[in-house]
Amino acid sequence: DLEAVRRTLGEGSIGPAAFGPFKADLVTGLGELGYFVNEFGIGDVMLHVAITADRVAHARALDATLATEPSDAQEQVGALVDRLCERHLGVRLGAGDRRHLAALVLSRVVAPGAGEPASVIRSRIEPDVEDAVRVVVRRASEAFVVDLDDEDFILRLALHVQNLRLRAREQAWSRNPLTRSLKATHPMIFEIAVFVADGLQGLLGMPLLDDEIAYIAMHVGGRLERGRRAGATPTATIVCPGYYELHELLRSSVDRSLGQAVDVVGVETRVDPDWQALDTDLVLTTIDAPVVSDRIVRIQPFLTEADIERVQAAAGRVRRARRLARLRGELGRYFSPDAFVGRLLQDAMPEDVIRRLGSRLVAQGVIDDDYVDRTLERERMSSTAFTDAFAVPHALGMTATRTAIAVAIAEPSIPWGEGRVQVVAMVAFSESDREAFQTVFEQLVEVFSERDSVQRIVRRGTDFESFLDELVAVVDG
Repeated sequence: DLEAVRRTLGEGSIGPAAFGPFKADLVTGLGELGYFVNEFGIGDVMLHVAITADRVAHARALDATLATEPSDAQEQVGALVDRLCERHLGVRLGAGDRRHLAALVLSRVVAPGAGEPASVIRSRIEPDVEDAVRVVVRRASEAFVVDLDDEDFILRLALHVQNLRLRAREQAWSRNPLTRSLKATHPMIFEIAVFVADGLQGLLGMPLLDDEIAYIAMHVGGRLERGRRAGATPTATIVCPGYYELHELLRSSVDRSLGQAVDVVGVETRVDPDWQALDTDLVLTTIDAPVVSDRIVRIQPFLTEADIERVQAAAGRVRRARRLARLRGELGRYFSPDAFVGRLLQDAMPEDVIRRLGSRLVAQGVIDDDYVDRTLERERMSSTAFTDAFAVPHALGMTATRTAIAVAIAEPSIPWGEGRVQVVAMVAFSESDREAFQTVFEQLVEVFSERDSVQRIVRRGTDFESFLDELVAVVDG
């Protein structure tokens, strides 16, 4: 927030009006050097630039520390910042300040560009950091049944962790404005990031704040997005009676406009197709179908914007139905009357709630007291309130004898982390249910991210039977 920087420094400081042009030129220059720029961290560096310029203008430059020779990257970035300080602020930097600001830029603002060879990235990483990241990533892949085995991902994450270690030593944490939305919309990715952060605590020497965990989640999410499993996209059949190349043009338009929303696996050119035999998730038809169905979408022979919006909406319904169908199949297995606490007192605190829910699962022989203690440790690392109304306390290890969920309702809401929640579901997962972890965890968070659904469940779920009935009703839509 450059305006906040200007207000903080005051109009009498060096170049308050130059921050905008300075930042634009810095981003351009770093791009020309082959770097990706982290816009979330650049405001912090701009503040350091302003302070440095003000110091130098008052003859208080940093002495050069030449214990080690600067790297080529430090020389390049230091020279860029020096040129921009002279151009925009009328200040020339000495060797000490160039190295200081170059180190800040390289550790907080930039990452290697897409074309940077792996050997170059590895040359910047300390061996102990790379080794630790490889071990933790392998454990995360095994624990969550995800594919994180990618050399580029590991090296870029290791470089990030190395910079993170430098920030940790200085207590110079980076803010991340996406933290809350990442937790609410991608809880599984955030949970993997928490697992990675937990594994790296020994290397970093301290636990990480949520904002720093969110940066790790962005790395993890980027890798999983690239390796997304085939079959996640709804399949579709186009029904377009043959007339010259009309069906081919329509197929081309659908692929071009809706390629990421649907996967067209067939084109039916008959005017009287066997509608019952069309078994894809969606049927996109230019003629009226004899039956009405949510999976049949009427479109025009020449695709319109309205057609595109209808198909995208239908594809979204298919994806949601798939996700929630998996959850619907698991609900009855994991909930039980004995693990339903009911209403919590309005002054209940997270640790008390976790211990109370944990005691129900301990009594069932699902977990032991050590699992409860590890759940509290996980909670201290990062709040498990993944939405504004729902917390999912759990331990990182899947050591339960079977998967089970204990539930408590809070009306009114109770404090949890930095917010307040109304539903707490303590989840204990067993090693044999690794696949179910993703289904139950993500889909429960999705259900309880909708305010109307939460209020309905909280208002009507006064006992176990009514709670489960309302939850099933919400899932079934």
